[in-house]
Amino acid sequence: MPKLPPPPPPPPPLLPFQTRRVRPSRLRLRWRSGGRPPLLSDVAADPRPGPGSDRTVDVAREGPAVGEQCGGGSPAGHWRVRVVVGGPPRRLQCGSGDHFGGAFAGATSFPQVLSSAASFNASLWEEIGKVVSDEARAMYNGGQAGLTYWSPNVNVFRDPRWGRGQETPGEDPVVAAKYAAAYVRGLQGGGGGGRLKVAACCKHYTAYDLDNWKGVDRFHFNALRQVSKQDLEETYDVPFKACVVEGRVASVMCSYNQVNGVPTCADQHFLRNTIRRQWGLDGYIVSDCDSVSVFYNDQHYTSTPEAAAADAIRAGLDLDCGPFLAVHTISAVQDGKLGEKEINGALSNTLKVQMRLGMYDGDPSTQPFGHLGPSDVCTPQHRELALEAARQGIVLLKNSPGPGRSGPALPLSPTLHRTVAVIGPNSAATATMIGNYAGVPCGYVTAEQGIGRYANVIHQTGCTNVECDGGQPFGPAVDSARRADAVVLVMGLDQSVEAEFRDRTNVILPGRQGELITKVARVARGPVILVLMCGGPVDVGFAERDSRISAIVWAGYPGESGGTAIADVLFGRVNPSGKLPNTWYPQEYVQSVSMTDMNMRSNPSRNYPGRTYRFYYGPVVYPFGHGLSYTQFAHSLAHAPTEMAVPLDERTRFNDTMVLVKANHARCDGALFDVHVDVSNVGTVDGSHTVFVFATQPGESTQSKRLVGFEKVHVPVQGTARVRVGVDVCRDLSLVDGDGVRRISVGEHKLQIGELSHSISIRLA
Repeated sequence: MPKLPPPPPPPPPLLPFQTRRVRPSRLRLRWRSGGRPPLLSDVAADPRPGPGSDRTVDVAREGPAVGEQCGGGSPAGHWRVRVVVGGPPRRLQCGSGDHFGGAFAGATSFPQVLSSAASFNASLWEEIGKVVSDEARAMYNGGQAGLTYWSPNVNVFRDPRWGRGQETPGEDPVVAAKYAAAYVRGLQGGGGGGRLKVAACCKHYTAYDLDNWKGVDRFHFNALRQVSKQDLEETYDVPFKACVVEGRVASVMCSYNQVNGVPTCADQHFLRNTIRRQWGLDGYIVSDCDSVSVFYNDQHYTSTPEAAAADAIRAGLDLDCGPFLAVHTISAVQDGKLGEKEINGALSNTLKVQMRLGMYDGDPSTQPFGHLGPSDVCTPQHRELALEAARQGIVLLKNSPGPGRSGPALPLSPTLHRTVAVIGPNSAATATMIGNYAGVPCGYVTAEQGIGRYANVIHQTGCTNVECDGGQPFGPAVDSARRADAVVLVMGLDQSVEAEFRDRTNVILPGRQGELITKVARVARGPVILVLMCGGPVDVGFAERDSRISAIVWAGYPGESGGTAIADVLFGRVNPSGKLPNTWYPQEYVQSVSMTDMNMRSNPSRNYPGRTYRFYYGPVVYPFGHGLSYTQFAHSLAHAPTEMAVPLDERTRFNDTMVLVKANHARCDGALFDVHVDVSNVGTVDGSHTVFVFATQPGESTQSKRLVGFEKVHVPVQGTARVRVGVDVCRDLSLVDGDGVRRISVGEHKLQIGELSHSISIRLA
């Protein structure tokens, strides 16, 4: 028997997520029906450089028909994709998702998005994104994370009962748009040449802000004839447009719901026409998990699963979170409902993002972000940024004199308030502080622990949980209030009350929380401070009106260092500077408005009051933008034009009688101006301040103001700082008509900056 040659040596072991050279000169995707999605299959890239420096993808069918290529019981077929990357061929190994443990026991946990939005600090939002992606890349390099992050959620917080409102930047589309662009830049950026650190995903497109309310859930909700073209252009789509156009996001997620009878993941106008063609998405569109299955099985939008698969892909969906397309796309092609051209486009859109992530470039340690590892996670600098974000997001809602004091109750004094009763179901909460969709933090500092660094603490929960519906006696909590120099009540909500698929039916504090607050305030001998740890707003009008409750603070869900931030604000180490990113409504408002009514504008004929500060002018507990400080600020207008001539393009003729002109008929690059505002700190402590610039249309009352822009600035005592806010006439001073067309109003527009009012006349040129 001839001697056999020795077996070839085994290939060297792969590091986590490392790629390996292989021989094929074409990238091949193999998949079977019901198996892994095709875009997660083994791939090898063409080694030949393409023209210029751009990476390209060319998808073409080779060999068997599509049904054989995709599986369907036959041997795995092949799909040829020419990927010009200017480097050697590599093999992709797919990861299994993020997980903590080993060298990555946790990651820096920032405040929930609504709390971060309350800082109104766009540079902070971008820095948060940078830290998150640094730690994400570090975990990827260690084999414990992927590179696709379904963040940010930029839906407008339309209804205060929405359980996921905590994940959003609030109710104003301008704020949400600025947050989206800033956070995405931070999350994705830093590689140069179009390379991505991670791939962000703006979700959930569009008009999605209902999960499960009074028997109506997101899987069956159809906003039929309720989402107008006007509201889409003026409100719902604004953050997503900024995400794509300004942030250059890598992906957009379509939502579960239907809009005017069509599932968003099957709407060609939304996906292919708006996101990709009008806004220019350079990336892929992904479904929310099982969305395609939902619009077939739950919404019964199509009669067959093949029709559902075809509708989704033809509409512009590139990637399915779930097995539905993997199971039914082959049959859709075989039935003639879908062509290879659409499949090629979906593959190309997704592969390009993978390439920009460096997934075909070999060993991660040799790539631009390959140096990141365990020592770059939970660093002191990252944790300090999380603390700073929590401090900047805390909002002082009320600050009246405490017992025996002529001035405001806050800040507390470590000398005068040596013993503090810390009471409430959230006083020692940990996981509550990081909200939903949170990982494992680096550590926690609770409110009780934070206050304990300034004073002796008498701790009583009063209620065992936020539902506060049991028979636990309040006696120990009330007794502690009698003995303390000050009382801090840490009340509010948690994920058992507001979360994904858990909308509220009211905006009042749960159970007996209100009773506990009142009983404690009645007997306290020192100032009573109410701290609210929650995402969505609560009606605390009773506490606002109660003179025995000296101060109210909204802490949101402040992240891993929330307790330190709360204590720093209460004891004056930090001057609060947060502002509310959403309106706090009274309970009477939600009793009169159905959560399923998607209309933004008021309609007196049916007693519909409208939504958000832009369209609702009734009573509120606290308005959008509200937030107090320990100092006082004054504004003075340094410079702003009094007249602006808007140049029109050559196709548009105008005359002196025109009062409206389409914004897309203007040369918008010539219709920009700056507003310069001097902010003076006329109080007694250093502080930070947000300058809001609102605008009203010609002939409208100041009640109908809309936010144009904002900037945050730090001003020392008796100091003055100048702030510049840029204004784009086409975007910021236009209105949207009933057909969804943005138009510029000719005439006198008014700008409001704090106590200032400035008029600017817009004319055509």
